Amino acid sequence: MSEQPTLAQLAEKLGAELRLASGASAAQVPSGLNTLQDAGDSEVSFLASANYRRHLNGTRACAVLVTADMADACPVSALVVSNPYLAFAEATAIYDLSPVYPLGIAPTASVHPDADVHETAHVGPGAVIEADVRIGAGASIGAGSFVGQGSEIGARSRLYPNVVVYHGCFIGADCIVHSNTVIGGDGFGFAPHQKQWVKIHQLGGVEIGDEVEIGACTCIDRGALGNTVIGRGVKIDNMVQIAHNVRIGDYTAMAACSAVAGSATIGKHCTIAGGAGIVGHIVVADSSHVTARTLVTKSIEVPGSYSSGTPFSDSRSWRRNAVRYGQLDQMARRLKEIERQLQAPGGGEDDA
Repeated sequence: MSEQPTLAQLAEKLGAELRLASGASAAQVPSGLNTLQDAGDSEVSFLASANYRRHLNGTRACAVLVTADMADACPVSALVVSNPYLAFAEATAIYDLSPVYPLGIAPTASVHPDADVHETAHVGPGAVIEADVRIGAGASIGAGSFVGQGSEIGARSRLYPNVVVYHGCFIGADCIVHSNTVIGGDGFGFAPHQKQWVKIHQLGGVEIGDEVEIGACTCIDRGALGNTVIGRGVKIDNMVQIAHNVRIGDYTAMAACSAVAGSATIGKHCTIAGGAGIVGHIVVADSSHVTARTLVTKSIEVPGSYSSGTPFSDSRSWRRNAVRYGQLDQMARRLKEIERQLQAPGGGEDDA
């Protein structure tokens, strides 16, 4: 982290209008960021949702990122922006405490002589870099990580400790891969034969575009034939499963514990919420939004929001409703028969 800015400098960096409270100084140096409820008098906060408006009056923050229509209600100095949440995101980069590692290769790292590691890259203790690997300028390979033969890590990309990248995988520039993620493991491919399974060797790789972030403990399988492809700017949360030959379009985001089966294609600018499942060999249209715990069993052709499953209720009510789910087909048949009878000549008419 570089030297921290004053309030005036912070406003300039964020493109904000600084409206000082009585007695406040533009030369004050905030110590960091915090919530409206918890911020101290040396911290900056933000108001991005009306749900938190009730916390504004009591905040102790030295300044708050707010929209223009909320500036007059702010009891402390206001940093006026059009989008407080975006400005907060930009401010987190200013106050980021992530360590900066020294250039070069740690003495305990194992780097194959045929690997090409840029002089400005970092390879941490215990990391293993195999033959024909390329590590780009400014990239960082965390302690204990493994990069397999013929793989490439792009410029300024960062692998946190204990990331595994198998052979023949490509990770673009400015990517972040968090700990214990595995990229390029075998996809789940087996051919049945005489009540046994014959392994289908996975001959493809994984191709990850620029500016991708992948959370901890996520698995992205290599392709069976051809590559599994993750587009530019994709954001993948922790504990997500991406099967072989899946394709994910640019700037799609996937939340924790979601899973995509083999050869499915997810379009650009989609959001896949936590715990959602997408079956194999289907297509999800660009700008589709899948809500939490939804199971997508067929292609989505029209952009929109899609849901499945049921919301929780007390167990007694849920059990009663679960019984009725099993009766829906029978009820539908009965309803159809009643409709048929009503539509028949003379059906439902008064005989009197």
